[in-house]
Amino acid sequence: MKFDCSIDDDFDRGLAAAQGALAEGKLVVLPTDTVYGLAADAFSPAAVQGLLDAKGRTRQMPPPVFVGAPTTLEALAVEIPTYVRDMVSALWPGPLTVICKQQPSLNWDLGETRNTVAVRMPNNPYALALLKTTGPLAVSSANATGVPAAQDVDEAERMLGEKVAVYLDGGPTQSGLPSTILDVTGVTPRILRVGAIDIATLHEFNNTIESAAD
Repeated sequence: MKFDCSIDDDFDRGLAAAQGALAEGKLVVLPTDTVYGLAADAFSPAAVQGLLDAKGRTRQMPPPVFVGAPTTLEALAVEIPTYVRDMVSALWPGPLTVICKQQPSLNWDLGETRNTVAVRMPNNPYALALLKTTGPLAVSSANATGVPAAQDVDEAERMLGEKVAVYLDGGPTQSGLPSTILDVTGVTPRILRVGAIDIATLHEFNNTIESAAD
């Protein structure tokens, strides 16, 4: 099923359909501020495995978790540095993914995470509306592994087809740039991927941040 988010009634029906599909362990494609995302219930191991299978990924490439509010980071992660709190307060919602040490009490299985969790709050009203009704979702880019991520819903549908129960059409993505990924689990924070947020912006919060190439 595909729903046009720009039409209020269609979006309302799409939101309800997406909620229902996720609750049943099915997959949903949704727009984000970077590229289209493929979402599953983060607390359903079978649904997360379905997401990995749909993309052709192994458990060694666990999906990030999307949240609907910056404060949710506190429920998912531990030992969060003060500068990270300042960073997400300023840059979320937005294209920044932070990899933190995972909250030990979480009852989920995202894959081989090594007790870490990658968290992001997307700056897209349709994605946020869904997240505020479902809670945290496992979300990866909507594409088959090795193929560029979908920048509109039709590209996503061509790649993923009937593996996805609900497609939310939010129009073409604005930038197509991926999120910047920052790993803060070590002594020295490291940028694993430079995306829509540049290094200079991150250095405003912590000037010891290194890139993976350093």
